Amino acid sequence: MTPLVSIVMAAYQAERHLAAALDSALAQTYPAIEIIVVNDGSTDSTPRILETCQRNFGITVLQQPNSGQSAALNHGLTRARGDYIKFFDADDILAPETIAIQVAALARHPPTCLAYGQWARFHTDPAGAVFTSRPGDHDAAPLDWLLATWADAEPMYQCALWLIPRALLARTRAWDERLGLINDFEFFTRLVLASGGIIHTPGARLYYRSGLPGSLSRQTSRRALESAYLSCRLATEHLLNHENSPRTRRAAADALMTFVQGYYPAAPDLMRSALTKIHQLGGSNIRPGGGRVLKLISRLLGWRSALRIRSLVRRLNRLSRSSNA
Repeated sequence: MTPLVSIVMAAYQAERHLAAALDSALAQTYPAIEIIVVNDGSTDSTPRILETCQRNFGITVLQQPNSGQSAALNHGLTRARGDYIKFFDADDILAPETIAIQVAALARHPPTCLAYGQWARFHTDPAGAVFTSRPGDHDAAPLDWLLATWADAEPMYQCALWLIPRALLARTRAWDERLGLINDFEFFTRLVLASGGIIHTPGARLYYRSGLPGSLSRQTSRRALESAYLSCRLATEHLLNHENSPRTRRAAADALMTFVQGYYPAAPDLMRSALTKIHQLGGSNIRPGGGRVLKLISRLLGWRSALRIRSLVRRLNRLSRSSNA
């Protein structure tokens, strides 16, 4: 019997790119797919697009007041009937053979293994995406895979990269509805550690749309920063509960330092809390990424001064763009 795959999507104010995302889901070569989309209180034309797709292609559309992506994905999961689950954002694109490749790969492994695909960024045209080798592009035991990807300057746990056996989801909690920004980092850290291992699936490609001004990943509000910090803190706790050793403490400290350097000097109380935890874990040698000037300033004046200057430059650039608009 052919296993059923449930594609579960949350859609909020997604009118610009929703049709392209749904087209890529409907174009999958794998024959046994159901598509479930939760309209998370959209006020644009998202509901109309979903109604058309429901009428013409038989997708399942669920409605809820705006409650956030995590709540919407949990809502969709309650209606999913699949043996496998793929969560999918409403602005990304899947290659047509993605699900077929991942189902075939998981069929050769124990039922709690996770399939992990390839990804590349694009802004307007998916043809411009460049797929390169990344630290997670290999089969691995759960902890080894996590440590390899956390060492990356840009770990990517984007939800559509994964094909998840229902048997594994049954052993873990659903999405944490307190989390918005980087909710996938906590969720998949927890899922990976509960899994039987990671199966890399070359050719199962995700085209990750970047640069959207209103996207969740670009939010910098207080609420968004609180979510990012909580997600990072919970993920490090999952790791340390699994193994508390010098290598996991360093990985946890580095993950927290990556959060600090991503948002410093915003939310000083969150920064202090993270830096205190980093000190308790033994410290981190992570230094700010970026161009040569930023790295030079960091060496001469310290990373805090470098990131304050970076924040000032970004603020001035935003003001300049606003005045020229």
